[in-house]
Amino acid sequence: MNHNTPLSPRPLRHLSDVQLRVLTTAQLRSQGVSPADINAQCRPGGTWQQLLPGVYLLRPGPATSEERLHSVLLYAARSPAAEPAVPAQPGAGEPHAPQRYTDAMITGLAALALHRFSSAPPLLSLDRIDVLVPRLRRLRSTGCVRIVRTPGMPEPEQITGIPVAPVPRALADAVADLADAGVVRRLLTEAVRGGHCEPAAVVKELTQARLLSRPHVVDAVDSLLAEGRAIAEDRLYRMVHEHGLPDPVWNVDLRLPGGPHLGGLDAYWPDHAVAVELDTRAPRQDEDAMWSEYARKREHLERLGITVVHITPKKLRDSMDQQATVVRTALMASADRDPAAYVVVLPR
Repeated sequence: MNHNTPLSPRPLRHLSDVQLRVLTTAQLRSQGVSPADINAQCRPGGTWQQLLPGVYLLRPGPATSEERLHSVLLYAARSPAAEPAVPAQPGAGEPHAPQRYTDAMITGLAALALHRFSSAPPLLSLDRIDVLVPRLRRLRSTGCVRIVRTPGMPEPEQITGIPVAPVPRALADAVADLADAGVVRRLLTEAVRGGHCEPAAVVKELTQARLLSRPHVVDAVDSLLAEGRAIAEDRLYRMVHEHGLPDPVWNVDLRLPGGPHLGGLDAYWPDHAVAVELDTRAPRQDEDAMWSEYARKREHLERLGITVVHITPKKLRDSMDQQATVVRTALMASADRDPAAYVVVLPR
């Protein structure tokens, strides 16, 4: 037997070419390969090699990055060989459908590399590959595998047949193991600047991972939030101009004449008494207090006859047309409302 010899007449068409080269002990045994045969193939000079406990590469030479990823998932996934090798159904489409990896996904720097982060190191340069599993799984880190446990698994994204943690979760798992402030800042900045996710989603994951007690992470988050606000403001400018809305006054503070400060606004149409406020809050421990402040300001302004349109950066990114329609509707409806109270508009 060699690595080119068919293992068995039983079909494995549900596996890709890479997955046919990387198999577990159970998968090999299901194809009629005995433990003695496996040991013989993996001896010095043999044509197979053991990549991880119970996971084998059926060819000689260094494993590719894709082979390493599949070996890590086969090691960490819940009973991956328990499912029989079912042949592809007639008319099922592609002959190599992705294998299901239950309760395991790539995270950390390897996941960011798969998400095409230029600031993440190449996959082949990583000594360890992080894999996310449920907290109660009985697994240990070994070889190139670092087990990362979580009480709740996120929904993975499929990238070339590999289940990968969403960017915010992958960032949190990567940052947990990084002490270099510059690297952390570059990764967080690229997440927002590259359009992978919104700052709030990143800060939420960092908060849940209890990483905001680290000074270099806090500094990077401050830069991230500033970057996110600048991007959201630019999208707001584009929304107004690309959708033909009248020009507002930008970044202003409102006050009652001789009275108290009413709050800052990102855009305000004085003739229509319509305001837009970007919600760039980051989920932290004081989120409820911050939301209460937002709500109090909005209620106060609306009692004065000012319509406040609340927009999140995510809505601006994903549904700019819809947000423009909301603002236009508010501007048009101003003619049917009672005149608003007189307020003083000051630059912010």
